[in-house]
Amino acid sequence: MPTNSFNQKIYNLLKKVPKGRVTTYKILAEKLGTKAYRAVGQAMQSNPYAPNVPCHRVVKSNGDIGGFMGKINKNSKEVKKKIKMLEREGVKVQDGKIKGFEKIRFDFFS
Repeated sequence: MPTNSFNQKIYNLLKKVPKGRVTTYKILAEKLGTKAYRAVGQAMQSNPYAPNVPCHRVVKSNGDIGGFMGKINKNSKEVKKKIKMLEREGVKVQDGKIKGFEKIRFDFFS
């Protein structure tokens, strides 16, 4: 996977997030030295490498589940799929939020 574009850099970072952990759009952007949080979301939406690049492990900075596959409605089938994928990896989700978010958040520094 080439590393020259913004999206490729995001995908390379995201591959480092282990199963059972989540990161945020903000953390990914800051790791690249930018505040382009929405651009990170756009990269997730157009991720051609899923599931090898696990975009389902990216959530909002407050622990909310966020969107998936271009959908943001927490009752959409896409967001429900994201929740199921996370739960299969041991991440607990309740009322659209990651339980124990602070403990399982992967920030690339720990």
